[in-house]
Amino acid sequence: MKTSLVTILVAFLFVSEALSQSVYILLDQSSIEANYAVEKLKPELVSQKYELISQPKNYDYLINLGIASSQIGPESFEIKTEGNKISVLGGDARGLIYGTLSLAESLRNGASLGEIGFKSEKPHFPLRAIKHNTSWYSYRPSSALDLHTETLKDVKYWEAFLDMMVENRFNSLSIWNLHPFVFMIKPKNFPEASPFNDKEMEEWKKLHKSIFRMAKERAIETYIIPFNIFVSHEFANAHNIALENVYPHYYVTGDTSELVKRYTRESVTQLLQEYPELTGFGLTLGEGMAGMNPQQREDWMFETYIEGMRLAGRPSKLVHRIPFSSTTESLGATSVELEQLTRKAIEREAKLDFIDGPIWADLKYNWSHAHSTPKLVKVHGGEMFDTFYNPLPEGFKITYTARNEDFFALRWGVPQFVRDHIAENSQPYVGGYFVGSESYIPAKDYFTAVEGPVDWDFAFQRQWLFYKLWGRLLYNPDTPDEVFAATYVKKFGADGSKLLEAMSLASSTQLKIGSLYDSRWDFTLYGEGLMALVGDTTKYISADILINQPTLDPDYVSVKDYISAVKTGKKFEPAIITPLILISLLEKDCQMALDLIKNIEPKQNNALMYELADIKIWANLGLHLAEKLKGSISLESYREGLGNNHKAEAVSSFTNALQYWDEIIAISRPIYKDMPLTHYNGSSHDRNDDNLFHWALIRDEVAHDIEIARSATLLKP
Repeated sequence: MKTSLVTILVAFLFVSEALSQSVYILLDQSSIEANYAVEKLKPELVSQKYELISQPKNYDYLINLGIASSQIGPESFEIKTEGNKISVLGGDARGLIYGTLSLAESLRNGASLGEIGFKSEKPHFPLRAIKHNTSWYSYRPSSALDLHTETLKDVKYWEAFLDMMVENRFNSLSIWNLHPFVFMIKPKNFPEASPFNDKEMEEWKKLHKSIFRMAKERAIETYIIPFNIFVSHEFANAHNIALENVYPHYYVTGDTSELVKRYTRESVTQLLQEYPELTGFGLTLGEGMAGMNPQQREDWMFETYIEGMRLAGRPSKLVHRIPFSSTTESLGATSVELEQLTRKAIEREAKLDFIDGPIWADLKYNWSHAHSTPKLVKVHGGEMFDTFYNPLPEGFKITYTARNEDFFALRWGVPQFVRDHIAENSQPYVGGYFVGSESYIPAKDYFTAVEGPVDWDFAFQRQWLFYKLWGRLLYNPDTPDEVFAATYVKKFGADGSKLLEAMSLASSTQLKIGSLYDSRWDFTLYGEGLMALVGDTTKYISADILINQPTLDPDYVSVKDYISAVKTGKKFEPAIITPLILISLLEKDCQMALDLIKNIEPKQNNALMYELADIKIWANLGLHLAEKLKGSISLESYREGLGNNHKAEAVSSFTNALQYWDEIIAISRPIYKDMPLTHYNGSSHDRNDDNLFHWALIRDEVAHDIEIARSATLLKP
């Protein structure tokens, strides 16, 4: 007993001594990036009871923050220790920030300065960007987007979002809307185009300048990406032109009149001049350009945006989105000829001395549903050919937009999926990714129904794991799972150790849904609601729809094709995912996820309660889908004359599926509000505000599968 007390006393004295140690931080005080980095490091030092001193005298530890560009590459860092000196060296200012944040992370996870060892990291991709839409002049008119306006006008939101970006190693922010110019400038030669008085205009300018200033402090590049061809209502009405090329229209004929060209060109120039911290522009060649062939679209862009960039008198960067229509229609299809024409245009732009390369030539990965299979099956408009990388490009890099139109409410995180995505797309011609949504803005939290404290202020903070996985792994795909699990432990204590694995298993349900169900643009699939576009309306995916829908992943087999193979005796290769194999995977992963968290009690921690609830919802959605697939197999087997017993089996399976759906409702009803979605209503510009979603609201559609089975008849009696 005495020995034990002595041991405890010695340990206490040792800890007390350690906690009183002093630290001097050496940095370039003139560097805004270094000052930002040290402000993120200080709280972690203070939390460990280190004393920060302002003079380099009698310190216990010296932390030196510096640039070593001749030794370390861009965006890279090294952490070295020599006695009581810890050096954080970046290949540039961005690398210095990342290295300092890495040191701060180690302290946050419990390491002392004496335990810091050598560490180095370098970027896998040069572009790691966020796609962020605004609610003003949004791409689609919807209450689901409008509700974010006040949040998006709050500088504190952007400060928090940019902090999240740099912490997760995203290095670029792209801001999208139909016509951003009137929210950023009052055109000198077209003042009639502005809808704002001088005071209102100054408020808009202050907002945007604050965003770009904060981004620069964090070494984040910024891009404005408009859609084309669009103008303001005020401009259109004043000149009686481009009357359809205004919010909220988007599939409209391009107005290529000289006045519209001049207005666009001068707006580009003025915006770049008034916002010197803005990195560059993006070109989108589709919306607002119907009636124009691909060459006419490229020519219009060159005469307006590219020429406007030249006249700005400073270098800027360029995102040239690869068009998806090879015809004069707004929605067309890809073709080799379109790729050849686009590559020629991009290579022309890459030779211009005012374009700071490389140009990012961007494509949508698996259209609007990147969270499906990691294999590149299609891009917006259809197949991707080899034109952009054969021969290897000079002056531009292919980038992929990983769109998420599948889950907005539920938290998501599957580390291995992101690693697999990166492994599939790390060819020399790939420059990186844009990550984000079109029909969802991660600003206002309109989901949370429970009153009481939570650990987030904004919607994106609920999805912290989503951003951390994409950002950290795009920077370094070898980042181990322990980094992400440590955040769970820091947030929730010892119980957090199981949450990463449970979330990964449960939310892989989304990947299986996206791989099973072939989808295209935004509303053709909404994974967390198991809904899809049927005619002109987004509805629950009924058994009949699921049976007949082709798969996205070529290694998956649809129910219809599977039953056809059963009838003909066809055998599948071992790597093929048949519906039976998919059922087994869903049941195994989802049950394991539930087992991992079954003994974790949230007690009074609302944040932990939501994490657990989302895991349970994903898991029950996966088990629901497994039963739905069983029922669909039985239903199709009965219809195809493979046995009358299959009808009763279908009814039984769909009944089981409904029970899992009821479990989802029981979990989600008390904690999730009815949530507005930007659902499709059959029009390109009419509002659709009758768009509330909750799993409880579509229960009748889910239950209807049982009636479909009960009333089924043989296809060939």
